[in-house]
Amino acid sequence: MTISINKLLDLRITKRYSRLRFLYIILFTFSIFQLACSPRPNIQGKGEAFMQGVWNEDSVAFSNKLNNYTQHHFKITCDSIYIDLETHSKVNFYEDSCYNNGVWKEYAKGVYAVKGDTLFVGATFTHANYKQKISGCYRIGRYDKNFLIKSKTSDTLLLESLSDRREIKLSLKEKVTCVQKEL
Repeated sequence: MTISINKLLDLRITKRYSRLRFLYIILFTFSIFQLACSPRPNIQGKGEAFMQGVWNEDSVAFSNKLNNYTQHHFKITCDSIYIDLETHSKVNFYEDSCYNNGVWKEYAKGVYAVKGDTLFVGATFTHANYKQKISGCYRIGRYDKNFLIKSKTSDTLLLESLSDRREIKLSLKEKVTCVQKEL
């Protein structure tokens, strides 16, 4: 059984093309991963222009009839959010040393994003100085909340919590200009 020289050459050429095709596939895949995994700039995101500022919830509807309620204070700068929560409670959920006559403050710091009509907040509970809190009274860990943006004007923001359906009417107290910082 003899193999002709032409067939032998065809087999060698086919092997080379297979190797080249494999090499091209590897290079193409590597270049796609390189583009997809390129590092993001080491700078804070811009956030939403209409959200920039200090926002206060001046009052809570029907607060005199509720067993507990929380007033919100947001400071939003670029894509960062600083949250002060003042809770009023007629019911003690905590140790007596933490109850503080039914009024206490909690703090959180994190980032936010707006997608369509929804505000997504991803934050961590902190101390009053916005340094991470890992123990103590009240909540620790993550503060992850989603809000429906029901309406917005230049000085009013009406949110509805998607977890408990409570409305939060925020008034703009101070406009903030985003100055992006390095991370």
